[in-house]
Amino acid sequence: MSDAAGGQWHLLQKSIGIVAMHMQLLNNDRVVIFDRTDFGKSNISLPDGKCRNGPYEKVIKVDCTAHSVEYDVLNNKIRPLMVQTNVWCSSGTLMPNGSLIQTGGYNDGERRIRIFNSCNTTKDCDWQEVENGLAVRRWYATNHILPDGRQIIIGGTAQFNYEFHPKNGVPNLHKLPFLAHTSDRGVENNLYPFVFLIGDGNLFIFANNQAILFNYLNNKVVKMYPEMPGGDPRCYPSTGSAVLLPLKNIQAPSVEAEVLVCGGAPKGSFAKAYKKNATFVDALDTCGRIKITDPNPKWVIETMPQARLMGDMTLLPNGDVLMINGAGAGIAGWETGRNPVLSPVLYRPDNKLGSRFECQNPTTIPRMYHSTAILLRDGRVLVGGSNPHEKYKFKGVLFPTELRLEAFSPAYLDTENSSLRPKIVLRSSQVKLKYRQNLVVRFTVAGTVMLDKVLVTMAAPSFTTHSFSMNQRLLVLGSENVTSLKKNLYAVQVTTPGSGNLAPLGYYLLFVVHQDIPSEGIWVNLQ
Repeated sequence: MSDAAGGQWHLLQKSIGIVAMHMQLLNNDRVVIFDRTDFGKSNISLPDGKCRNGPYEKVIKVDCTAHSVEYDVLNNKIRPLMVQTNVWCSSGTLMPNGSLIQTGGYNDGERRIRIFNSCNTTKDCDWQEVENGLAVRRWYATNHILPDGRQIIIGGTAQFNYEFHPKNGVPNLHKLPFLAHTSDRGVENNLYPFVFLIGDGNLFIFANNQAILFNYLNNKVVKMYPEMPGGDPRCYPSTGSAVLLPLKNIQAPSVEAEVLVCGGAPKGSFAKAYKKNATFVDALDTCGRIKITDPNPKWVIETMPQARLMGDMTLLPNGDVLMINGAGAGIAGWETGRNPVLSPVLYRPDNKLGSRFECQNPTTIPRMYHSTAILLRDGRVLVGGSNPHEKYKFKGVLFPTELRLEAFSPAYLDTENSSLRPKIVLRSSQVKLKYRQNLVVRFTVAGTVMLDKVLVTMAAPSFTTHSFSMNQRLLVLGSENVTSLKKNLYAVQVTTPGSGNLAPLGYYLLFVVHQDIPSEGIWVNLQ
């Protein structure tokens, strides 16, 4: 464990007008952001005199303010969007064509499917909604893209089942008893379950403190994993976080998969936080790591530098994991978080046990309940949100509603690393990729290149909310051959993933990494 602080913070927007409760990066370098429609008025108006009539809204019946915005990363600009129904605590993921399919929410939004298409002309680019598109109400569910291009929608409040989008014309509601078994009475602790697709085509599903390997095609549990040591809950509202660690050696017959689950709140924290004389229990300071593809998998427990719940875990292009945002005590909910954790932590998966964590420079802005973080194409991490109140409250509270938008720049973006940083030179014809394709990526480096320290990675942009980044994955394509072409110009040869189990169809960010320093990414479309 290291105390070496690194990274820099930059304020991007003093106000985006709404709380960044949910975020998704699109392949046009714009980020769709939204919160909920029943907070009352937001701080940004809808354009062209548009207003929304909300039958379920507690505060106002006619609302002419926006509850969703589009953030243009390249130009640092905000554009208001119009969402028609309540998207509070909803879920979503990108489809292979780059469209965001977003599902569920609260009250009038609980069975909605919403579509946001990635487009470069903004005039007509806004939310579209499908009424009763879901089989049942979905609130705090998890979505994941599948190898066949559908997405699966799992769980949610009082929903021990899953469904698919598109429906494909067959019965579309399937029981999942595992979710009933992991639901704590009166608390749940199995909402926003952690879901990852692995190389054999099955889904790893973690809820509360337990996990299964699940064949969603046959509705069959393939494997039960050991309970995470300690028995404490890790899913919402105890709200730890989780990532599928970078997938390596992806041309091997069987690709090893490891999951890291960190933070959360101890058993009983929810009840104590909501008592009349509330007490706020310290968050968990442990992570559990497990090789889910092992015949006899076991959890390995590691200790973080700080206890954390409501934090986000973001996969960086070089394979490190950034832990960011959150609180040191309490629970996810209205007014129930305490002790903001201002310092991010880097987790280096390939370091030896005991030397994987490294503290980073702190922000000055508490990011508590309803905060988010996502990776951008240039390697920065976009950070926003925080609102532990039923409405927008800016005064007289411990943690005011937060409308500012920041970026955290990991140390690999420091100017002292500029001579080592690759810059990709790629023909536009190579942006469309196929499975098992030989790919030569040309890149420049201003300084001295260590040919054996070059690799290529592919990152799937995540839908992030409530401390979980849905569909997040990083594939290490490696480097089969690295050659010098002429002064400062190099080529690395790699092979793209072999199947949709490893890399579902869609848009990815491709990076060249040199001595742990990633290039700016380029968008590639795996077709």
